[in-house]
Amino acid sequence: MLLEFRAKNFKSFQDELVFSMTPAPKQKGLDYSILNEKIGTKVYKGLSSAVIYGPNAAGKTNIIGAMDVLKHIVLRGHIRNVDTKSQANPASTQLEYIPNKDNTNRVPVDFGIKFIDNGFLIEYKLSLDLGRFLDDEYKRKVISEILYVDEKVIFSRDNADIEFPTATEFIKKFIEGLDRNDARVAIRLAQKNMNKEELFLMNGFKNMFSSSLVSIISDWFEDKFMVFCRADSLQVKPSNSKKSTLYLSNIVNQAARIFGVNSNALGYLANDDDSEPKLVSLVGGDDGNRPVHAEDFESFGTIRFVNMFPIVRNALLLGGTLIVDEFDASIHPIALMSLVNVFHNDELNKKNAQLIFNTHNPIFLNSNLFRRDEIKFVERDDATFCSNHYSLSDFGTSGRDGVRNGGDYMKNYFINQYGAIKDIDFTSVFENLWESRGEQIQDATEQEE
Repeated sequence: MLLEFRAKNFKSFQDELVFSMTPAPKQKGLDYSILNEKIGTKVYKGLSSAVIYGPNAAGKTNIIGAMDVLKHIVLRGHIRNVDTKSQANPASTQLEYIPNKDNTNRVPVDFGIKFIDNGFLIEYKLSLDLGRFLDDEYKRKVISEILYVDEKVIFSRDNADIEFPTATEFIKKFIEGLDRNDARVAIRLAQKNMNKEELFLMNGFKNMFSSSLVSIISDWFEDKFMVFCRADSLQVKPSNSKKSTLYLSNIVNQAARIFGVNSNALGYLANDDDSEPKLVSLVGGDDGNRPVHAEDFESFGTIRFVNMFPIVRNALLLGGTLIVDEFDASIHPIALMSLVNVFHNDELNKKNAQLIFNTHNPIFLNSNLFRRDEIKFVERDDATFCSNHYSLSDFGTSGRDGVRNGGDYMKNYFINQYGAIKDIDFTSVFENLWESRGEQIQDATEQEE
């Protein structure tokens, strides 16, 4: 369960971005989508969903992109660039794109994340020197790392210096037989072999201190921190691809029939051992099961739903945090509302799964669907081009512009009561078009004469 994500000097977010998934205080009568996790004697609360609004180019995608970058850095264990040919989002691996482009000095890029998994409250902070924007030849280095578990500092790194405030006491939970002298020797070895471009968490700490703890962290990033920066990358295909074998999912087909589908069923078909399985529709023929390419038979919305649904299912089964850019693209809002309500339903969302997405559809600005602290906004300053993030719950509840439970959020958004909206008028562009067109016609006429 994600509780908080932070980033600073990440693209348009020059100042610190704090994306909170914990309930805001004093939100009375809005307990329908609160998740609870008990760690020791303390209960932590989290939001089951969040929806992000803002105009184009405001920075909504940069929030999701920052999460994706941190995920890739942690799983790779270093800040070197890697081959991007197989990457759906090259920006997550080409780190020279990340620093704010208007910073003339080398300003650190900071990340922070707090989540609960396997009965532990884990917080990880990372500060990186990536140079300036597009400085791909810069010798990068990790400035600092701090790992907390259950609100205790496990290790802190300052360049090449490592400290373990509770090392012996804590590591015994994961490694038996490690005494104080062993810990001191291991720390000296770790510091001596420190690589400036590598994370201590995924290298020295994992190899010399606690691979079991790192497995908990890396497994959460790999399997449960489900970040999709592009709507068209939201897809899961069968890993098994035997020749001419059709793979059908009953649960996906049940959902597809409810959503609306033109075929008898859908599945994946591989024509040979080396080919990637293709989504097909089963239609026609004597038995009604002749496979045809789904993209030739189904609507784009249906294909996207069929690709998306297994991801949603996995998030619910694993208790994952699903984060999607433009989750509602090509999907009818009623279908999206049903999926959102599943995350809000305690009887269906049994593993504390979460859904975070950005959208331009105002229909989700509804107090019957989202809490005030689940509705997020991003706006960009036209002078500095820097993004600012805030929640609807940050507004007061009193006064003429107060935000109250049950208020008309959609109407108030469009009258610019909450910000994160931009007046757009293309009239001048087309006036210039006709004006330039008229000048071209006049020039051509004069040349003929």
